Amino acid sequence: MANILVIGPHPDDQELGMGATIARLADQGHDVMLVDVTNGEPTPHGTPEQRAIETARATEILSPKDGPPLKRLLMGLPNRTVEHTIEARHAMAAVIRAHQADIVFTPFFEDAHPDHRAVTRIVEDARFDAKLSKLDLPDPVDQWTGRAFPIGPPKYPKWLFYYYATHLRWVANPSFVLDCTDYVDRKIDSIVAYETQFVIPEKNRRVVEWVRAAMTYSGSRIGTEAGEGFYTKEPVGLIGLGDLV
Repeated sequence: MANILVIGPHPDDQELGMGATIARLADQGHDVMLVDVTNGEPTPHGTPEQRAIETARATEILSPKDGPPLKRLLMGLPNRTVEHTIEARHAMAAVIRAHQADIVFTPFFEDAHPDHRAVTRIVEDARFDAKLSKLDLPDPVDQWTGRAFPIGPPKYPKWLFYYYATHLRWVANPSFVLDCTDYVDRKIDSIVAYETQFVIPEKNRRVVEWVRAAMTYSGSRIGTEAGEGFYTKEPVGLIGLGDLV
């Protein structure tokens, strides 16, 4: 089993981009932690307190029914003004080392949202920083709960994958697509859990329809009912063809 980090600039990005895959990986027994870089507020209908409730509910939906709940950590950087800085890189590197991440997922690097672009640059550089043996890093503290996560030894995640939660009007160009046929409803439910973002504002209700349509389209590319696409800059190694759809 692998230690997996899924980084989101704001709560709901992970659910929108790869909620079905998160649920599937957790059900398979992988140690999955969702990292919210910001709390996503302010928004027109939300508050930090309501966003925390919604985030907890979404996490519960994606967690295994018969296993430990997903871990979640809020870094607490300021929403709408995330910057690619040394301090942010080192804070992210500390999270990578605390979770001893083997695999990291982050938003696709082309996006209209400045926070998304900044977060992905932070993650890319933090992957390198996390392996530095003489870098003094503090224990990450979850700003949702106040829980501290003890830092571990230097760690270089073997894989960095990009998921799609982009604000650009374009069609994704995935390197691979994961079958998520059995997890569509859990993903949709986890998105709708963010009522202040996708239920109360009428104009955002269509986002749920777009996400469902995107899963159907991605699945059609690999011959399944639904799928989620991912991009990688590094070749994926195979030991056989048995898992190819």
